[in-house]
Amino acid sequence: MAQRHLDPTSPLAGPAPTGDTLAGYLRAQATEFLRALRLHRETGSGANGSEGSAEAARALRRSARRVSASLHTFQSLLDTDWCEAMRPELAWVSGTLAMEHAYTARLERLLTALHRLSGSTAFPAQTGARAGATAPAKAGDPAQERGNLTVGAAKAGALLDRQLTLARTRAHSTALQALGSSRFHAVADKVAVLASEVPLTKAAGDTDLRPLATAAQDRLADAVAALPLVTAGNPYNAAALVHGLSPDTVPHPQDAPWHQVRLLLRLHRYAREAVSGPQGNAVVDLRLLSAGQALNRHRDASEAGAAAAQAARTPRIAPATAYALGVLHADQRHEVEAARFAFQQCWQTEVVSTG
Repeated sequence: MAQRHLDPTSPLAGPAPTGDTLAGYLRAQATEFLRALRLHRETGSGANGSEGSAEAARALRRSARRVSASLHTFQSLLDTDWCEAMRPELAWVSGTLAMEHAYTARLERLLTALHRLSGSTAFPAQTGARAGATAPAKAGDPAQERGNLTVGAAKAGALLDRQLTLARTRAHSTALQALGSSRFHAVADKVAVLASEVPLTKAAGDTDLRPLATAAQDRLADAVAALPLVTAGNPYNAAALVHGLSPDTVPHPQDAPWHQVRLLLRLHRYAREAVSGPQGNAVVDLRLLSAGQALNRHRDASEAGAAAAQAARTPRIAPATAYALGVLHADQRHEVEAARFAFQQCWQTEVVSTG
């Protein structure tokens, strides 16, 4: 397949990196984890934690993801029992610390979309850090529909604010409890050991990392090949909207393959980093970054749409409120399609440039 051809600037080309390279990368990431943990403790972690504390939590997540991804991709070069015990714990740390930010960003995204769709300013104060801009507004809404939407938008925004703020507060408390738990301290102790001692197998020192990194790239290519990229090549094709109108509360099954590609793309990126060594000499591939950003937007829009649909199921809400939430859900499903289109454009560009 064309997308599997290696770029001459890729870290997968050049002198063979071995297990020693992997060990240096893991030690560097473990050191980053410990540095972020120290910063988090110094900046405070109360209910009104500082921006420094939030950045420290993000750094903890980043390093935990990279170590976990490396254990997944290069497990054959590491002690199997240690990897099997460490990976789920790192995933627990990363996932627990991510939830508060996710709820904050989701609320910001939904309130911004409601404002854009209705033109109303009667929304509750938006809390937390900004999640970033959404896609451009879609023009052509009839004045009567916009008027009907405005009627329920304020109450819809207030309902979302209550639900997601409560969820965010609970996520913050859960994160604080996790960071103070014996389970987390056990993980931190193991990471501290990793910063100086990496449990490589005896053969790792003479083993080329590149075949394992290429395997991660191939898994990504196979997953992308299974996506409906032809449909995604048409913006706002209504596929995500039609399938997203199901009353079922489970996640949309059609989103799952895209979420999987997002995870595989992350594994591929981190494998490139690991092969380049602890100094981070890998050439930044802007196409991969753009594709990853598109898939992040896809996940955010999918989860925001699900939150709007869940809010619409709240008992005894006014019809105007339910209508506003329905329009918001449809808008986020259109954002899902826009993100798929953006990814398709990035990926097709990569295929042409490397083929």
